[in-house]
Amino acid sequence: MDYNNIVKQFNIPEELLDISKYGNGHINDTFLINTDSGKRYILQKLNRNVFKEPEKVMENIVAVTEYLKPRLSGKVQTLNLIPCKNGEKYTPDENNNLWRMYDFVENGVSLELPESENDFYQSAVGFGNFQNMLKDYPADTLYETIPNFHNTPERYKAFLEAVEKDPLGRVKTALEEIAFVNERKEFYSILEDSHKNGNLPLKVTHNDTKLNNVMLDAKTREPICVMDLDTIMPGYSVNDFGDSIRFGASTAAEDEKDLSKVHFDMELFKIYTKGFLFGCNGTLTACEQELLPVGAKMMTIECGMRFLTDYILGDTYFKTEYPEHNLIRCRTQFKLVSEMEEKWEEMCDFIKEFSV
Repeated sequence: MDYNNIVKQFNIPEELLDISKYGNGHINDTFLINTDSGKRYILQKLNRNVFKEPEKVMENIVAVTEYLKPRLSGKVQTLNLIPCKNGEKYTPDENNNLWRMYDFVENGVSLELPESENDFYQSAVGFGNFQNMLKDYPADTLYETIPNFHNTPERYKAFLEAVEKDPLGRVKTALEEIAFVNERKEFYSILEDSHKNGNLPLKVTHNDTKLNNVMLDAKTREPICVMDLDTIMPGYSVNDFGDSIRFGASTAAEDEKDLSKVHFDMELFKIYTKGFLFGCNGTLTACEQELLPVGAKMMTIECGMRFLTDYILGDTYFKTEYPEHNLIRCRTQFKLVSEMEEKWEEMCDFIKEFSV
């Protein structure tokens, strides 16, 4: 691949010094551009295997970032796309892959794990503020780039189909986990039903609210930029909250084999809730606030269901390192769900206490 030729398509005044692989993302190919002026850029190739219509991904990103720019305050930034020399925001290569370029966010840190409770709190503030800034954006004008991405009833249907097909004969090795999913089938429609009834609003959602997708100021550790907008699309704010809880309020890795190490940390739940509500600045409806615990449980059991579905089908979606990897992953999620259920009253009471 002639990366120099790709770089030349973008409208930057500096001369390219070098280009190198950057970050540890699993989806897109990411490169760091160093120039003769010292200014740095990020160059990315979108993964067409994941994003079947990358042009729509880019249209969403352009629309949202342009909307955010006049609404930023203080040190808060948004991703800034560098236009191509022909005026477009991305360029194709000879294989019809799409490439884009961003300004590099300087003086920031992206953490895989929080180094303090404040880091987790500040990530929550960052995602909450992201919701706040986009509160008036017409979500239904964005493309749904991954259909039914967090539609749990549809995920459950796909799970049932996988169990029925059982292409590799793995169902017999996961009977307890399958029963766990089926025992909670009445739960899965809560958010969709609430939306259909006019109570839960459709909003602009990030849909990948892991800690490392909020850039924190290297000195103050306050949030300065929400990163990775590829999955931005219409959704429910409670799911963005819930996905952060699923990932961040667990005491162990997603694929921890020893379930005695896996716990739902109520204190981390409280820390994140405070930060998220502070960042949202009163923009969540009463219904959204009430459903925050549901979002946490929904995203956790949905993720576990997806791991289990993929295990049954032969690991066709998630990358695995050994045959039982997805089964192990689903067990950690179900352990978290069980502990959320044990602490459900405490979760709901805490939300009521801090709701605006």
